[in-house]
Amino acid sequence: MPRMTAARAAVEILKLEGVEVAFGVPGAAINPFYAALKASGEIRHTLARHVEGASHMAEGYTRAKAGNIGVCIGTSGPAGTDMITGLYSAIADSIPILCITGQAPVAKLHKEDFQAVDIASIAKPVTKAATTVLEAAQVPGVFQQAFHLMRSGRPGPVLIDLPIDVQLTEIEFDPETYQALPVYKPAASRAQIEKAIALLQESERPLIVAGGGIINADAPELLVEFAELTGVPVIPTLMGWGIIADDHELNAGMVGLQTSHRYGNANFLESDFVLGIGNRWANRHTGSLEVYTAGRKFVHVDVEPTQLGKIFAPDFGIASDAKAALELFVEVARELKAAGQLKDRSAWAASTQERKAQLQRKTHFDNVPMKPQRVYEEMNKAFGPETRYVTTIGLSQIAGAQMLHVYKPRHWINCGQAGPLGWTIPAALGVATADPETPVVALSGDYDFQFMIEELAVGAQHKIPYVHVLVNNAYLGLIRQAQRNFEIDFQVKLEFENLNSPELGVYGVDHVKVAEGLGCKAIRVTEPDALLPALEEAKKLAAEYRVPVVVEAILERVTNISMGGAGIDAIGEWEELATSPADAPTAIRPLAV
Repeated sequence: MPRMTAARAAVEILKLEGVEVAFGVPGAAINPFYAALKASGEIRHTLARHVEGASHMAEGYTRAKAGNIGVCIGTSGPAGTDMITGLYSAIADSIPILCITGQAPVAKLHKEDFQAVDIASIAKPVTKAATTVLEAAQVPGVFQQAFHLMRSGRPGPVLIDLPIDVQLTEIEFDPETYQALPVYKPAASRAQIEKAIALLQESERPLIVAGGGIINADAPELLVEFAELTGVPVIPTLMGWGIIADDHELNAGMVGLQTSHRYGNANFLESDFVLGIGNRWANRHTGSLEVYTAGRKFVHVDVEPTQLGKIFAPDFGIASDAKAALELFVEVARELKAAGQLKDRSAWAASTQERKAQLQRKTHFDNVPMKPQRVYEEMNKAFGPETRYVTTIGLSQIAGAQMLHVYKPRHWINCGQAGPLGWTIPAALGVATADPETPVVALSGDYDFQFMIEELAVGAQHKIPYVHVLVNNAYLGLIRQAQRNFEIDFQVKLEFENLNSPELGVYGVDHVKVAEGLGCKAIRVTEPDALLPALEEAKKLAAEYRVPVVVEAILERVTNISMGGAGIDAIGEWEELATSPADAPTAIRPLAV
């Protein structure tokens, strides 16, 4: 039997499980693992500037391509605690990533050794499993189990903590006989699917709510086929955006309190039946449950049985992997269509598209300083259907989701539930690493951008090009808007006069200088007509220099973005609405007047 260190065995298992890339920061307690990584030579490593950044890079890497599992590596103590935010973001959105940490020697774990912390206990609430391996011979089994857990049921992250002496201990391990554990996913029965379709058949105005679980299951094509067979319009959730193209005749728009379309909410409120697949009824999607559920029946399909009934009780629940369920949905729908037994939904579907052409928000403003709506209008012009957007939280993300267009699955990559500021830059680097051929465009407000701005240097060092649109109003815009309810405007202003860049006025941080100092390219735009040329130039610079390129748009200080605090029937529209096609020139459908 071959003998090798436990650290080398762990690296061999990573390779056998399909890992090609890892993100991390070395340190004393994880150096044996890094030595094994170097000796193997087959796993490409990207050196982050912050360990939390490595965890977000791993998440972006996973999200970009079906089958990927991002790996992040750090040393003992604060490296692990720094990655907790990344683990939380991953488990919140059902994203598998593997976090590997170093640890003090086993004999020192309870002796307050330098950087010794019980990271497994800290990480347990935000992982599917978190283990400190105390016996070297257990390392292969722990790694084998980690990949099984990450891929089975509802996907999610795992943390493995390796004491330094465990890493260095030689064990017997034969890579040639290693076999991955079978992945477990619940599957719907034919009877369950037939009942769900029977309930759909009884309705007059049905909708499908398509969640991120469909993307995780790599089943968007099946969802679109089922929608086309039945003629049922589709509401993608924020995590499911891109499952069905925005310009598809059955895309009825997004629903919610924030990241929603006027027509999406209106279409939903007209429905009488909802089939939710791979979604979790998130509160910013549903708003008031009384409003959301009134007058309609619900069928819910989810890979996690305990998710059924968690938010509200559906009329019928099915515990199933989205792909397994959709294969049966398509099979049964084909049979019913061949027998001429499916209802004609054409009039209902057409009405959803009529609302799409009637209920639009204005994007074309010529104001200086710029309104953010104009930025997204110009982004729609500059970036085509192949573009993959990456963003986290804030008014920039909310407005972007209301006004940008997405045409393919995995082309809107957004940490929907956790929403940690600083996520966007490292996640975009992970996404661009996973798929360097697809254009990546990140979107940040100024505060998100500043949280982990140092990770831009990773893009410069490792030649990872993408375009980063930065909307800067020197304000915590979303928090300021929320503070209106308290009649305050407190501790949300980022303004100051930068003595090194007086031309910025009160906009403070000179993002162009910082980005350039970190080895990237940057362009500042102050007038709306200069936006499109700047975005086109950014694409050229990214292609030429192979580094991140920042386009900073200087916005008006205060803008309120459309959103509601209660139900989806009560969204506050703060700005002018579109009244002519010229008000929303890049809308999916020209405004009907």
